[in-house]
Amino acid sequence: MTETIEPGIIEAPFDAALSERYLVYALSTITARSLPDVRDGLKPVHRRLLWAMRLLKLDPASAPKKCARVVGDVIGKYHPHGDTAVYDALVRLAQDFALRYPLVEGQGNFGNIDGDNAAAMRYTEARLTRAAILLMEGVDDETVPFRPTYNGEEEEPEVFPAAFPHLLANGATGIAVGMATSIPPHNVAEIAAAATLLIDDPATNLADLMTQMPGPDFPTGGVIVEPRESLIEAYATGRGGVRLRARWTQEELGRGTWAIVISEIPWGVQKSKLIEQIAQLIADKKLPILEDVRDESDAHIRLVLEPKSRNVDPVQLMESLFRLTDLETRVSINLNVLLPDRTPRVLGLRALLQAWLDHRQDVLVKASRHRLAEIADRLELLAGYIIAYLDLDEVIRIIRTEDEPKPVLIARFQLTDRQAEAILNMRLRSLRRLEEMELRREQDKLSAEQAELDALVNSAARQRTVLKKQLAQLMKDYGRDTPLGHRRSIFANAPQAVALSREAMIEREPVTIIISQRNWVRAQKGHADLNALDGLKFKEGDGLARAFHAETTDKILIAASGGRFFTLLANDLPGGRGFGEPITLMVDFPSGEDVIAAFPAKPGLKLLLAASDGRGFLANAEELLAETRKGRQVMNLKDQAKFTHIRPVGEGHTHVAIIGENRKLLVFPLDGLPEMTRGQGVALQKYKDGGLSDLITLNPADGLSWKLQGESARTRTETDLTPWLGNRAAAGRLPPQGFPKDNKFQ
Repeated sequence: MTETIEPGIIEAPFDAALSERYLVYALSTITARSLPDVRDGLKPVHRRLLWAMRLLKLDPASAPKKCARVVGDVIGKYHPHGDTAVYDALVRLAQDFALRYPLVEGQGNFGNIDGDNAAAMRYTEARLTRAAILLMEGVDDETVPFRPTYNGEEEEPEVFPAAFPHLLANGATGIAVGMATSIPPHNVAEIAAAATLLIDDPATNLADLMTQMPGPDFPTGGVIVEPRESLIEAYATGRGGVRLRARWTQEELGRGTWAIVISEIPWGVQKSKLIEQIAQLIADKKLPILEDVRDESDAHIRLVLEPKSRNVDPVQLMESLFRLTDLETRVSINLNVLLPDRTPRVLGLRALLQAWLDHRQDVLVKASRHRLAEIADRLELLAGYIIAYLDLDEVIRIIRTEDEPKPVLIARFQLTDRQAEAILNMRLRSLRRLEEMELRREQDKLSAEQAELDALVNSAARQRTVLKKQLAQLMKDYGRDTPLGHRRSIFANAPQAVALSREAMIEREPVTIIISQRNWVRAQKGHADLNALDGLKFKEGDGLARAFHAETTDKILIAASGGRFFTLLANDLPGGRGFGEPITLMVDFPSGEDVIAAFPAKPGLKLLLAASDGRGFLANAEELLAETRKGRQVMNLKDQAKFTHIRPVGEGHTHVAIIGENRKLLVFPLDGLPEMTRGQGVALQKYKDGGLSDLITLNPADGLSWKLQGESARTRTETDLTPWLGNRAAAGRLPPQGFPKDNKFQ
């Protein structure tokens, strides 16, 4: 049986039909919805909104009308889409935090920077701003083409004359099918200055243009930290991005305390969501150096950040917030626009400016020609009027006596039909002598204007001069000294990449580090009296080995007798209420070795390291830090030697005092020792029997002091160290009389 197809049904392959229909949808989205026109920078919905408001005579000097009336006219005459979408577009045109130069002045609730929605359209009212009037200035002078509306009942402009550079001034964002656009807002005065430079020299390069127009100028201000080279590249290719940060200051609160006040946030970021982000960081303890965030905003933004402690570095705090929240955003630059032939293309900044100037020049010529046509029509009538005045009695006679005076007048005075009709429609009061003089003055004035316009239409140089005057007026109206025109976004050098260590997230607080004889460690809050730690509790058979002051941000160096150093973060140590934890749970401490020293690795701390065989060298504490549990091998030991001594080099100390188990004392210059990060070191003192007993650094001018034995706890000082001064690796001499028998300096 043959299959019959009902009338009106077209048989076609499914993939071909789908491709064809999707292509139509894609082109409609690209050309009639999502991308702005390069000439006026508007999308159809925005153009139709402004046009409807103009026809409603909602200029800046008139009373506003309900937004529902505007939306109704738009969807009823020009834009056959939903009222919600149209009203949302109208609301955005009125938001000064969304648009750098609002095109609509709204009355009522039009939303806020917190992200709250606008009131319903029946409650709000709107009228046009001066910028919108400039966009449409000259639209009635046959400067732009018109097309029928969707139902064919009326007409609408395809593009506006655009005396206001809306495309770059307010920017545009949109997502089409397979392409998108993202044009940031800029400063009008800077746009006009760059355009003037381009008129003077069409070959001006992009770098010179950007001396006048250095980059975006966002409605909410902020700090642009994108490098200039990156901005030039983005404006050259039409693709790139710009880093935008919140603007903040450190506010002193007295007694050493302070807070951070954020006065401007990045464009497009909702303040309420930003506060939620920061509050969530505090709740999740991802930023422990931040205590609280408060919103003290009124008409101006004021977010107050309280640090956990006044010792927190404000720069590190803000760098953390920039990295973790929307206090820093990246605004995309994608200069994708519709060309006059409705073709989408990504242009550079120079091409965008040139396209706008070409459009303005075309508008200028068309407006001049329209005005020339009006002048020609008026001059034709004036010539007829003047002819009538030259023989007024004859004109009156013809009108009074002839049944059809019009053809008689045309034949008698060689008039055109329009001139004869105008004479017949003259009022009697116009027949006075004064009126004739006014007509001649008007004729002379129009003739002079006609000559100027003829010269303008036929001279590209004159057209450029007029354009420069218009741009100068634009710079005056939107200059940097005006409330609306001053630059809001500032530029700053791109910050260096700050590697935020884990220690930067820790509140700096004093602690007392306690290590037991069995190498259990804990951190007690505050700086306790190191001479009054008798009340500490230890496990049975254990006791206090060493204690010292530190801060929670410190890295603690632990030195083992095998020459290896381990690193612990003070903030990670267990609290001081219990017994602590064994060091072996935190690092891979070698079995059978002892802890010979523990101390915080302060910046600039220089150490003297020595082994039991009398070998040693100098080292910087920061270079001994280990990144892993295995630690860092620093002192390489020979035979049966052990790592035994670590002494800090005191300020002003120039010599080393060393004493061996053979009770020989030697004092030698410190500069004879090498500074190393790992090795055996060099011989400090020569021994026949035994090894190193103790050593310190000193200044010989201060002498050598030690405590006398007995309960008196008196101190003796040997001021003349000449007998013991020598070279490194010498044997030395017996110490002064009264030196401790245990061969210890302290």
